[in-house]
Amino acid sequence: MLKKRTILSLEQALTLPYATERFAQLGWRVIRIETAGKLGQKRPGDPNRYIGENTGIEDLHAYFLAPNLGKEAITLNLKDPNDQILLKRIIKELRVDVFMCNTLPKRYQQFGIEYETLKEANSELIWCGISAFGPEYPDRAGYDPALQAMLGYMHLTGEPDRDPMLCGLPLIDLKAGDEAFAQVLLAMLELQQTGKGKRIDISMAQCATSWLITALPQVQFAEDESRLFARSANEHRSFVPSNSYPTKDGYAYLAIGSDAQWQKFTEIEGFEHCAKPNRTTNKGRKEDKENIYADIQRGLENYTTTEFIEVCLMNNLAVAPVNDVKQVGELDFIEKLMVKTILPGGREVKLFPVPMDTDYLKENNNVMSLPPRLGEHNEKIFSEAGIQFTKPSEMII
Repeated sequence: MLKKRTILSLEQALTLPYATERFAQLGWRVIRIETAGKLGQKRPGDPNRYIGENTGIEDLHAYFLAPNLGKEAITLNLKDPNDQILLKRIIKELRVDVFMCNTLPKRYQQFGIEYETLKEANSELIWCGISAFGPEYPDRAGYDPALQAMLGYMHLTGEPDRDPMLCGLPLIDLKAGDEAFAQVLLAMLELQQTGKGKRIDISMAQCATSWLITALPQVQFAEDESRLFARSANEHRSFVPSNSYPTKDGYAYLAIGSDAQWQKFTEIEGFEHCAKPNRTTNKGRKEDKENIYADIQRGLENYTTTEFIEVCLMNNLAVAPVNDVKQVGELDFIEKLMVKTILPGGREVKLFPVPMDTDYLKENNNVMSLPPRLGEHNEKIFSEAGIQFTKPSEMII
């Protein structure tokens, strides 16, 4: 089992809270830093605290819950030099292993959070900053939807004859968060060998474009780029038929990945009419795909979603219902993986499954503590660091 570490994170929005949540799922200590806001401010701290369905707790709305379970929270005003001193004191006294942030790189010096500054408090500190384009573009902000537009995701998503579309999830936020998690773990392995800390800069743009691995290389070989990268709606770009189709009571997605699978499909009762000599190869099916889609829809007029899935599975074909999000959470193999938390009134709520089981979650029956209220652990953590607690800008060391 890995030694439990302490992560101190100046975080907001999604990409970094998601990264540090992965550490919390290991049972590591994660302390998030937020600003307390101005006197009288109605909704201070991370704006994401107030996004999503109302849970009955003002600064813990539903969107904020899942990426912030099991954490602690303090408030600092890092524009204040005194609070910058407190930050270094916390790193030193709490033996913080990793400092992370997702603010604009141009603010690193202003906030006193540069790697060179903070490693004075711990020479083995691992420092990780997530930004839109990396430190080479210090004043460029970036949010997932705008980056999806800029980096080809929207161009590839949607129907061929309609407008570009966003993906249904903030994929770039999540990819960058996972990359930060992975790079910090790699830095910890290096630390064991070198005894030295490390600075890590995560570019959301670089992370996003690394996922164009099935698209960008083809530019070098395409005779007609406009056709190659036309939006393909629910189709697979290479294999036909791979698409969603209406059934008697819903939708099903069928993915045919070989000529042998296609032959099996055409032998299913009600789909024999799909078998034609020009469709025996994937190349032929691509040339006749619109007629194939119509023939499949004709066959599905006599099938419910469940009936179609059952007969396809009997023939070892890749098929699935098109579930809504609520239905996904009710799937047997997902429901048992769900991470849970307990609301103040005692109600246990299921939130999401983790990508991999961890010993910590198994030991705790997949229950993690409720995300912290804004500044909830100020007194506890400042006291640990030997700081007399009054309010962040007036601490006494």
